[in-house]
Amino acid sequence: MEPTQAPIITPAGLASAWQRWRERANDRPALDSLPCLPVAAACLSTLANPAAFRETLLALIGAARQRILIPSLYLQDDDAGRELLVALYAAKKTQPQLQIAVFVDWHRAQRGLIGKARSAGNSALYKDLAQRLGPGVPIYGVPVQRREFMGVMHLKGFIIDDSVLYSGASLNDVYLQWHQRYRLDRYHLIRNRPLADCMADLLTGVLRTNPAVHPLDTKAVPKTLDIRNAIVRFRRVLGKARYHFTPGTIKAGEVGITPLIGLGVRDNELNATLVQLIRHAQKQLVIFTPYFNLPGPIRKALDAKIKAGCRVTIILGDKTASDFYIPPDEPFKTIGALPYLYEANLRRFCKTHQSAIAAGRLNVHLWRHEGNTFHLKGLLVDEDYAVYTGNNLNPRAWRLDLENALVIHDPQHILLEQHLAELARIVTHAHRLEHHRALDAVDTYPLPVQRLIRRLARVRADRLVNQVL
Repeated sequence: MEPTQAPIITPAGLASAWQRWRERANDRPALDSLPCLPVAAACLSTLANPAAFRETLLALIGAARQRILIPSLYLQDDDAGRELLVALYAAKKTQPQLQIAVFVDWHRAQRGLIGKARSAGNSALYKDLAQRLGPGVPIYGVPVQRREFMGVMHLKGFIIDDSVLYSGASLNDVYLQWHQRYRLDRYHLIRNRPLADCMADLLTGVLRTNPAVHPLDTKAVPKTLDIRNAIVRFRRVLGKARYHFTPGTIKAGEVGITPLIGLGVRDNELNATLVQLIRHAQKQLVIFTPYFNLPGPIRKALDAKIKAGCRVTIILGDKTASDFYIPPDEPFKTIGALPYLYEANLRRFCKTHQSAIAAGRLNVHLWRHEGNTFHLKGLLVDEDYAVYTGNNLNPRAWRLDLENALVIHDPQHILLEQHLAELARIVTHAHRLEHHRALDAVDTYPLPVQRLIRRLARVRADRLVNQVL
């Protein structure tokens, strides 16, 4: 048999293939036909602050009768973390039938804090409590990749009986405002059994049962090297994972909720929907992000909206409100350059769109409140869509981390007043940026930061660094 001749690729053929790809991309279901769970609007409420979030979480745990499933990037070995774990053990003792499981990132749980001494991390606390208080509160390490910098478990949404308490916050002193300082996020409580069930099914049916996922509260914890092949297979499973539910039609007094999950850049349903939502905006779009380092597709869609005259509002933290910020009078660490890199990105963006800022079509609000930090994520699109998510809207979330979100469709505008009240609370401690020159220039930064930024720019590594932050 003669060898098959390779097909001849012509410019016309490439153009035709490109057109077919564009048509397939545009064939995705419109947002209005996005499958959703109809939920009574009265079952959704917004919590005002971190203290209310903590109080609600503990109250839900104390009243639980069926299940408590908690996914979080980390559950810290500090006062707030210990309080939460003790509450879980107490709930299990009071209600032995309770199904309890905590899911944290595998790598993050087994290391100390950045810049601190090497340690066993939060897993040491998990083992100690299990040894002293007994079984019943398993804490599972979820390895999304073989190395932490390659991707982490970033799922959100605590499922407690028939409720979903959704926030981008992790679990430690500052997120739960256990002491004076706090890290602001968004906090939403949804009471709906089908939503809680489908989110619980993914945790118990996809994560907990996978050979790559192991309890961290026992002595027999395998080394990452020993499960590396299982992690590779697990990532393939996660890339295809979806929330499964029976969709319905939104009726009077209801909103539609679509839970989405995404990992990586290929066939990422969450990423695709976020871009669709931005493109959908006609009158106004609000974006919350803690780190101004937008993925290319979001930046492109946002540029188009600004050019088209849509009123765009971006709310983010001042560089001093970043969890990575190090005051100039403290010893410099490389991680402390991140807030300055993000501010440099923002300054370039605002310079590009200065005419839109002057005309009021682009409104950038920088949040700052005493010594507290900012970690808000999500979207508000016109008056009929909202996104609750832990996705930071940066290249790392876009390419590497396991993320999820709840897309809220509110065609009757029932939740509009609630969302506007949330927005008003957030901007209380924010100021509008009038000009890109109001942001500090690189030559005003601390000298170690200046040297690092210029060195990265000199070898053209600044763009590469932005892609992994």
